[in-house]
Amino acid sequence: MPDVSASHFDRRNLWETFVDRSISGERLTRGECLEVLDAAEDELLPLSQAAFRVRKAHFGRRVQIHVLEDAKVGACSEDCGFCSQSSKQGEKGKGSPLGEEPMESVEALVTAASRAAGIRAKRFCMVTVTLGPSEKALDAICEAARRIKAKHDIELCASLGPLTEKRAQRLVESGVDRFNHNLETSENLETSERYFDKVVTARSWAERIKAERIKTVKIAKESGLDTRCGGIVGLGESEDDLIELAIALRELKVDSVPVNFLDSRPGTALEAHQHIHPRYALRALCLFRFICPEADVRVAGGREVNLRSMQSMALYPANSIFTAGYLTTNGNKPTDDMQMIMDAGFEVELSGVEPGLINDEAQRLSLPMVD
Repeated sequence: MPDVSASHFDRRNLWETFVDRSISGERLTRGECLEVLDAAEDELLPLSQAAFRVRKAHFGRRVQIHVLEDAKVGACSEDCGFCSQSSKQGEKGKGSPLGEEPMESVEALVTAASRAAGIRAKRFCMVTVTLGPSEKALDAICEAARRIKAKHDIELCASLGPLTEKRAQRLVESGVDRFNHNLETSENLETSERYFDKVVTARSWAERIKAERIKTVKIAKESGLDTRCGGIVGLGESEDDLIELAIALRELKVDSVPVNFLDSRPGTALEAHQHIHPRYALRALCLFRFICPEADVRVAGGREVNLRSMQSMALYPANSIFTAGYLTTNGNKPTDDMQMIMDAGFEVELSGVEPGLINDEAQRLSLPMVD
């Protein structure tokens, strides 16, 4: 099918065409994806409304809240240019220390999950920034998952690096619901094949993506785990690179797409990178929604510093957010995020709460605590 051109349709009809095709399962062409990323300033609201129609068709007005826990901090052997947890970079005292950092105890992970359950978060994710946990670390993750599931009504996600069939089955049996493994780095995102070598030098795209990451996503799916794969916007990639990433995620049929925005860290190779403009961040989110219409599109790391005062606008294309921080950076308070969601006219999807009562419960949770 040829690209839809603005010379044949007015802009409103163009976005409506994208809505109908996305909901019907038809993928936009690359030229049409560029139309989204290059939309004029006056088109941001109509574009956001179009992305919202796709989002609403699959998720209504619901917004999920998710919480991350860094189960093992730093000392990663990779050299990803954006990550302060690499042992090969990072400003001393702010980046990753050299040497092996200890794994969090089972008790500490259960306590962190209890905090997430206390705000009725939909999902709690345990992350180890490694090329795969040791057996001892995997034992701790699985035991923590069993204890958390026995204690709380909360979904669990794990992000542990490369996965084997045996390890995937252990995670399923322990109660883990979803596995995260992005198309490139050991924790967060990413880039396209063409841009990969500019961000990561330790291993080639063929080694890391084709031989490992895609395989891991497929193993997770075949084991019965939901899959979460995403990327980082703002690494210096081209629009074509971003489009390639979105298309790759669609082809993998992942359940969740976390969209991060670079929040550069001191001491990393990308520390001088500037934040992207909020309006470009919103157009990028609209792109991911059009390309991955049925996926849980999540606004992830860097949300606060890149979207700034326009954070609530991200809820039009996206249906979930991380709250309370992103492993090495701080985030909004959960109560502030709940208030933002309700102020924007959306509905907080709280774990263990009847649908008709969720905003009432969110309002109670968002009230100031008093002695």
